[in-house]
Amino acid sequence: MRLLTFFRNWMLPIAMILGVSLYYIYINIPALESTRQFANAAVSIVQPMLIFLMLFLTFCRVELHDLRPCRWHVWLLLIQTLSFVLLSLVAILLCKNNDLRVLIEGAMLCMICPTATASAVVVRKLGGDVAHNTTYLILINLVTALVVPAFVPLVHPQQGIQFVTAFLLIIGKVFPLLLLPLVVAIIVRRLMPKLHSLIMRFPDLPFYMWSIALLLAMTMTAKTIHNTNVTMLSQIGIAVVSLICCVVQFYFGRRIGARYDDAITAGQTLGQKNTVLAIWMGYTFFTPITAIAGGFYSIWHNVANSYQLYKKRKEDADGV
Repeated sequence: MRLLTFFRNWMLPIAMILGVSLYYIYINIPALESTRQFANAAVSIVQPMLIFLMLFLTFCRVELHDLRPCRWHVWLLLIQTLSFVLLSLVAILLCKNNDLRVLIEGAMLCMICPTATASAVVVRKLGGDVAHNTTYLILINLVTALVVPAFVPLVHPQQGIQFVTAFLLIIGKVFPLLLLPLVVAIIVRRLMPKLHSLIMRFPDLPFYMWSIALLLAMTMTAKTIHNTNVTMLSQIGIAVVSLICCVVQFYFGRRIGARYDDAITAGQTLGQKNTVLAIWMGYTFFTPITAIAGGFYSIWHNVANSYQLYKKRKEDADGV
């Protein structure tokens, strides 16, 4: 029982370390080289399935009438949008140095990246408002789909990537995994009450799914960083920029949320990012170098998650 309790309490750090370790073990076994294409294909299928299931389970627990905007949503949307626009203008008008431009593009990616689909799992564990978190998740994906295509072609021009193309790419990547779980959850709630009741009996199931998804995400993060040709100095610069973006967003999210008695939800909603999407946006609209920012951010926000969950357990144990 002690061992099970240990694994349950420290599942996130274990998943992070295991994900990175498994990647390096895997690539250093010559006999497995022929399986790499299959492994990449398997991860590309399993990850979206886990995201779909986590969102489905979350939507099953949220009433539709609770999915409505609140005041702190506006402030968080302004922070993400304005910071992205200002960084874009700096990159376009002032930045001629390629190394500095990469850092700015990395910051742009970290600031505009939508809330993680798994953030509701942590919000519920920490005692936040899942409905407010889920509402913002939908809003920020809509905003990202509009803002990124408007500025990325100006910051990093690419042949064939214009507003409509970029908009459709983002919509195609994000919205099937947002809307389909919601539709399925509504159907199950309305037409399959027994199945819905059964799902409600397992509140921690999304957390365990997230741990598996985190392991896979850390594996992909290790792959992204390992396969880059970026110098160590540049990698350190990108890591520092992503860390600053992470700290700033958790801090301001909590400060703004505290004004509306929702510090936990707002902090987690602004700070925890869909880093798989960030890495994809980096590769698609910028460069593989920029994509590393999403990989490093994945490390930082999961360290923050682990620490917050540890604090929550300690407070509960102390009866605070």
